[in-house]
Amino acid sequence: MTATLMLQGTGSDVGKSLLVAGLARAYSNRGMKVMPFKPQNMSNNAAVTVEGGEIGRAQALQARAARTPLLNDMNPVLLKPQSDIGAQVIVQGKMCGSAVARDYQKMKPRLLSKVLESFHRIGEKADLVLVEGAGSPAEVNLRAHDIANMGFAEAADVPVVLIGDIDRGGVIAQIVGTHMLLSTSEQKRTKGYIINKFRGDVSLFDDGLKVITGKTGSKNFGVVPFFPEAHHLPPEDAFSITSQAPREDAVKVAVPVFSRIANFDDLDPLLAEPGVTVHMVRPGTAIPAGMDVVLLPGSKATLADMDFVRMQGWDIDIQAHVRQGGTVIGLCAGYQMLGRTLSDPGGIEGPARKIDGLGLLDFETTLTTEKKLVEEDGKDHLTGSTIRGYHMHVGRSVGPALDRPFVTLASGPDGAISPDKQIMGGYLHGLFSNDEFRYKLFNRFKSQNHKIDNFEYLVENTLDNLAKHMERHLNLDGLLEVANGIS
Repeated sequence: MTATLMLQGTGSDVGKSLLVAGLARAYSNRGMKVMPFKPQNMSNNAAVTVEGGEIGRAQALQARAARTPLLNDMNPVLLKPQSDIGAQVIVQGKMCGSAVARDYQKMKPRLLSKVLESFHRIGEKADLVLVEGAGSPAEVNLRAHDIANMGFAEAADVPVVLIGDIDRGGVIAQIVGTHMLLSTSEQKRTKGYIINKFRGDVSLFDDGLKVITGKTGSKNFGVVPFFPEAHHLPPEDAFSITSQAPREDAVKVAVPVFSRIANFDDLDPLLAEPGVTVHMVRPGTAIPAGMDVVLLPGSKATLADMDFVRMQGWDIDIQAHVRQGGTVIGLCAGYQMLGRTLSDPGGIEGPARKIDGLGLLDFETTLTTEKKLVEEDGKDHLTGSTIRGYHMHVGRSVGPALDRPFVTLASGPDGAISPDKQIMGGYLHGLFSNDEFRYKLFNRFKSQNHKIDNFEYLVENTLDNLAKHMERHLNLDGLLEVANGIS
């Protein structure tokens, strides 16, 4: 059996994704062929695979860290929330419908065979498989049909290491409490623990480590200090992105945080750019005056989020921004909102209906069942730059505004731009990762004295530094022994 190690957390957002990425790069640096795997993920931040499917963006980052192409099997079940109780279900890269939470629980036993099928295929291609759990194995009320944590670990017979987050407090109770809630067989396969996000003098926690080891009998594989460069890597949750401190000489970009915001990794290059200040506009607050750009991001439920924009009064703020000469850029669903109407005749997102958009560009959008998933390159018509990105959307837009496309891609024209170049948008994600385009775009507002010359290099350098961080603070040899079934 291929060496396999599963990292499970005491809760959500304890740093599992980042640790897997760091370990993937560290073991890859040792010459191993590493593959990431996550049985079930819930995220509206997705990436396009080489097979034309979609997987969670966290697994895409882990694959990049492992220096391996993105494969559907790396994340066989992806849930993309569309409402408070329902989600679109992606299985092995392909959309297979939607389900509310209660119905999805009934689907899980059937999905486990798909998960195991993908896991074994991934194992055939790797020296080491790093598996990321979801949420916490302590959610014993969901254990009966679990495919994300111990349910998978038991079915696949893989060893587990538990991750605790000391930054949020109560890490001793996190790990000891989780251990107590596991079954006897689950406790036996849990080989140790890692303390993550530590700040300060690690020696002050020595007594805490003794308590955890004494109560659980598990081995400590390391205490990982907080990694300050993590903000250069894409987060899984848009609500973890905070507004940046304002700078007088920076281009100011406002991003309304939709209720179903998606593919928000579009923001990563802007958050990293020293000449740009990003204001994340939370629900209940107005879009600030004096912004240079209002950027409308992607959404998993376009019509519902258009309603949400009106509920927040952001439509009025955007109209005022335009009257004052401000620029508006829409990406994917944000682009669809720029048009006159949005139609969902097939009830893809909910009840069939048609609503008004912002009316800033003269086109209409109709949602369709066909999803476009492809990477493309081309040229934009605002700055004349060569660009590359990816499509991940449903819907077809038509209207006079499309006679002035925003970009021209290998597949043809995409998006629209107003004659005065004030309003623009298109379906292409990843646009701001293109250095020349990003630099020329923001130089329309202010001459940039500080800029990132190569955003992709910044990400690679951060992954390399993360790997060094893992080497310094974790027992990588010990973890590899666990993965090989030695201890």
